[in-house]
Amino acid sequence: MVLVARMLFGAALAGAFLSLYVARLEQCDPPHRLEVTMVAGFFWIAGELLLPGLAVLCRDWRVLQGAVTMILALLAACWWCPALLLESPRWLLATQQLERARKTLQALAESSGRGADDQGSLMAELETLAEGSPQPRYHAVCEIFSTRVIWKNSVILGFTAFIGSGIRHCFTRNLAPHLPRFSSYLALVGAEAVACLFLCLTAERFGRRAVLLLCTVLTGISSLLLLALTQYLLDLIVLTLSVVGITASHAVTMLSIFFASEVLPTVVRGAGLGLIVGASFVGKAAAPITAIPNSRGFFLHHLVFASFAILSVLSIMLLPESQGRGLPQSLQDGESQRRPPLFRRPPREDHLPLLAPRGIPHDYSRLVSSTKRALGPRHSPAAAPPQT
Repeated sequence: MVLVARMLFGAALAGAFLSLYVARLEQCDPPHRLEVTMVAGFFWIAGELLLPGLAVLCRDWRVLQGAVTMILALLAACWWCPALLLESPRWLLATQQLERARKTLQALAESSGRGADDQGSLMAELETLAEGSPQPRYHAVCEIFSTRVIWKNSVILGFTAFIGSGIRHCFTRNLAPHLPRFSSYLALVGAEAVACLFLCLTAERFGRRAVLLLCTVLTGISSLLLLALTQYLLDLIVLTLSVVGITASHAVTMLSIFFASEVLPTVVRGAGLGLIVGASFVGKAAAPITAIPNSRGFFLHHLVFASFAILSVLSIMLLPESQGRGLPQSLQDGESQRRPPLFRRPPREDHLPLLAPRGIPHDYSRLVSSTKRALGPRHSPAAAPPQT
C-alpha cells in the first residue's frame, strides 16, 4: 500500500512539473522562452536547497510528507482560479477548441489592458471561425512513431537526456572521499545552479545545438579522462574533472528537455516531452545499482555511458536549430524542420506573433492579426519574416 501511494505521489509531482513546464513555454515569445524556463529552474534549485532545512524543522517524515502535500494542495487550488493558471491558447487553437480559446484570449487581452475595440475584433474573429462548430481534435503520443523528423529529434534528445542523468553518478562517486555527505548534496545542487546560469548566458547567444554539443563533449572528455587516468592523477585534478563533469551533465539534461520542448509540435508537446523526461529518470535509476557495496559493475557502467556520450556528439549534429524560431504547431510543422548548415545559423524570427499563421489549423491568419492587436506586442505581424 505504501509503495502504491509513493508511486501515485511521484506521478502527481511529475505531472505537475510537466504541465507547468509546457504552459510556461507556450505562453512566451521566442526571445523570452529560455529566460523564463531558466528562471523557473532557479526556483526548482532553491526548493532543493530549502528541502534539507524543511526536513530538519519537521523532524518526522510524516510531518514532512504532510507539509509537502499541503504545498501541492495550494498549487492544485490554482486550477479553480483561471486568472492564476490560464490554459495555453496555442494548444487550444491547435486542437480546435475555439470556445475555450476565446475565453482564454479574452482574459489575456483584459489583463494586458487593451481597449474594447481590439477585444471586440478578436472575439468577432473567433466567432466567425466557430460558426461551423468544429469538433476538438486531439492527438495521441503514438502519432510520433509514424513521423520521421519528429521521431528522429525525439530519439536523439531522449538519448542525450538519458546520458546526462545516467553518467552523473560516475562523477559523484569521486566527491564522496573529499566531502561529507551533506556537503556533497550542496555541491551537486550548486553545480546544477551553475549549469542553469551557463545555459542562460550561452544558449540564447550561440544556439541550442551548439551549446548542447559543447556540454556533451565536456561530459564525454571528463568521463574518459577519469575512466583511464584516475589512479595517475592528483586528487585535486580528479575533483576538478568530477565537478566539471557534474555541471556539464546537468546542462546536457536541462538543455535536452528544453530543446525537445521547442522542436516538438504543440499537438503532442506534452506527451512527447513526458517521454523524454522519463528517459532522463531512467538514467537516474541506474545510479543505485552501481552504489551497491562491493559492486563490480561500476567500471562497466562508467565505460558504457562514456561511450554513449561520445556517440551522442555525432547524433546532435542531426538536430535542427530552434533558437529564435516559432514553435511548431501541427505534425506537418514538426516534419518541416530541417537541420541548418554547421557554420551558418538560420534567420531569427524573434518577433513572430504568439499564434503563428502556419501553426493554426485551417485559415486562421486573420485571427493572428487580431490577437496581436489585442495582446499589444511591440511589433506588428508585418515585421516578421515571410513564412514559407
